[in-house]
Amino acid sequence: TFNRFHYCCNFLAMAGPARALYQRIFSGIQPTGVPHLGNYLGAIKNWVDLQTRGDQVPQHAELAWILGCKTPVGILDRMTQWKAKKGQIDGGTGYLGLFSYPVLMAADVLLYRTSHVPVGDDQLQHLELTRHIARTFNKTFGTDIFPEPEPILGEVTRVMSLRDPLRKMSKSDQSLNSRIELTDADDVISKKIQRAVTDTIRAVSFDPEERPGVSNLVSMYAALTSQSPYDVCQLMEGKDTSQLKSELVDCITATIGPIRVKIAELRTNEEFVVQKLNKGCCRAEELASESFSGIKTLIGI
Repeated sequence: TFNRFHYCCNFLAMAGPARALYQRIFSGIQPTGVPHLGNYLGAIKNWVDLQTRGDQVPQHAELAWILGCKTPVGILDRMTQWKAKKGQIDGGTGYLGLFSYPVLMAADVLLYRTSHVPVGDDQLQHLELTRHIARTFNKTFGTDIFPEPEPILGEVTRVMSLRDPLRKMSKSDQSLNSRIELTDADDVISKKIQRAVTDTIRAVSFDPEERPGVSNLVSMYAALTSQSPYDVCQLMEGKDTSQLKSELVDCITATIGPIRVKIAELRTNEEFVVQKLNKGCCRAEELASESFSGIKTLIGI
């Protein structure tokens, strides 16, 4: 039932004292796979904070085609994620869908005339491309229809794989032991953390270059307890990495436990979930139709 929702979108609007100060924040997450700790610390937690201030919308794909007609191939070929991922596919040639995916991401953002986008540092290149596409379109058609969206960086924790701390924690990693999923039971979390790659040094320190595995665990502990990595190291003075892992397990289970319970609850109430997704879809359709109508008028279709 839920696979038909290609992209889950978050629209967070803040109204100022005048319309000129109105801001629209856009964020999205692919619904494939089970969300993990990296998704929570790097994105979901920040969305919840921003909310205090489902997408079946066809205009996303239509706008992506229009924007793709004005996006140079050379710019796409320089995208870091494209260069990294194409080497993993069919002898390094890659696919068109993967190559042009940044244009679809740009369409997702620009369709709603977004002013701000919460991103991690690894997504800044994609947002800069979005700004370039907006600027090019506006100049070509003599308009200001697309704002150039600004990044909301904030304090974002980049959580790395438990099996290879030089790579990001990922839902697509074939090894389940590489990530902490938000549905993991407490005993599963404990086993994964205890097996996390570290090094032969027993003391706890924060040095991402020389000790990426231990530093990854320290970063997670810091993010979960709202401390700096260096505060955590002081807290762990005189303790070894096995004690760090044990205390980290306690932090993770305390955070994920309520989320796991809520996920289980929602899974038993599919009607409620579909109702919420449909409501969001209707709101997105309303905004997209208004925006896309103006875009078609500008380009003469």
